[in-house]
Amino acid sequence: MSNSTNPSGLSRRTFMTGSVTAAAAVPLMATSARAAEPSPARAVEPRDLSTISLRINKQAYTLALDNRTSLLDALRDHVGLTGTKKGCDHGQCGACTVLVDGKRVLSCLSFAVMNQGREVTTVEGLASAGGELHPVQQAFVDHDAFQCGYCTPGQIMSAIGCIDEGHAGSEDDIREYMSGNLCRCAAYPNIVAAIIQARDEIRRA
Repeated sequence: MSNSTNPSGLSRRTFMTGSVTAAAAVPLMATSARAAEPSPARAVEPRDLSTISLRINKQAYTLALDNRTSLLDALRDHVGLTGTKKGCDHGQCGACTVLVDGKRVLSCLSFAVMNQGREVTTVEGLASAGGELHPVQQAFVDHDAFQCGYCTPGQIMSAIGCIDEGHAGSEDDIREYMSGNLCRCAAYPNIVAAIIQARDEIRRA
């Protein structure tokens, strides 16, 4: 068999080698092009940490918190203010009530990051520097308005809000506007009496 010369000088081996080399170069070029493109910004994930600033009981705090952290858990687990109680954790019992900018808030239903820059007051922040109790606290003591005491911090904070909102005009009003705070010991008559005493004292002040 004779070996004829290819007029173009292109052998089958040369053609195949060139094809493979070209095919391998395409992905490399695409990779280089993608590397040159700016990567899109990563979406913020719920588990990411956010730095927030709060004033709690007139003291400034800066906290790095998971975005899913409730105000209740921030107060209890990150600041150490355990006076605010975790009851149902579903906003149904009122045990976690605090004041945010003077308004009643169920802290288990509020994310900490939603309260950036706000003033939060818990039961620990009510007494004076000299230890004198807030009028509502004193009235709860005077009227024995607690038994097991678990709901008491939330009851007290809610009572302050109720009075400040002008919703303590009558016993019926107090029962209506305190209905979100449950007492399993059923000390409701004593709670109403305590709020009336505190309301009158605050009005005289």
